[in-house]
Amino acid sequence: MNMARHANPPRTDEANSRLSEDIVASQDGAVVAEFAMVAPVFLAMLFGILDVAQMALGRAVLQGAVYEAARSSTLETADAVVSDAIAEGVVGLVLPGAVLTTARRSYYDFDDIDRAEAWNDSDDSGICDNDEIYSDENGNGQWDSDIGLSGNGAAGDVVIFEVTATYEPHFAIPLISEDDERTITATTTFKKNQPYALQRSYGSDTGVCD
Repeated sequence: MNMARHANPPRTDEANSRLSEDIVASQDGAVVAEFAMVAPVFLAMLFGILDVAQMALGRAVLQGAVYEAARSSTLETADAVVSDAIAEGVVGLVLPGAVLTTARRSYYDFDDIDRAEAWNDSDDSGICDNDEIYSDENGNGQWDSDIGLSGNGAAGDVVIFEVTATYEPHFAIPLISEDDERTITATTTFKKNQPYALQRSYGSDTGVCD
């Protein structure tokens, strides 16, 4: 007995069109899902790279600005306020809105850096106390564990110039960066003021430590 074979009816154009739309919609959905997973990671990496790049460039510019400001401060006509303002303007080109905090410390000579004023350390404690006698070499009326004085010093003095720049990053990583500010510190090499006058000498007064 012969059985009739029934072939599947051919798809109509409408059915083919609907199938194509379903496939495209499915692919679009997959692309959106993949993008949603990849985009945050990509953006975090991108912003991280830009943040580090801005900091690296800012550090290089800050170091150069500090060097120039320290060099100009060694002259007799030096104006520390003007030098600091120029440095802040240069750094601001790379780190807009950056606030610079400056600190200068002067010494009579290079050998005095981080040296304490002389005293008779009779109890070998490493500090001046218990009525020990000290020599007030920097003339500020007290014993100091660091003989240096705050400020740009006088003729012939050695000066350490340190600058800290605080700024708000333009490329902070969204939802990850907790700090709204970044801090960069630059310390120039020690500079010796020009001998535009006779250099002050060490003080000879003495005092007694508590």
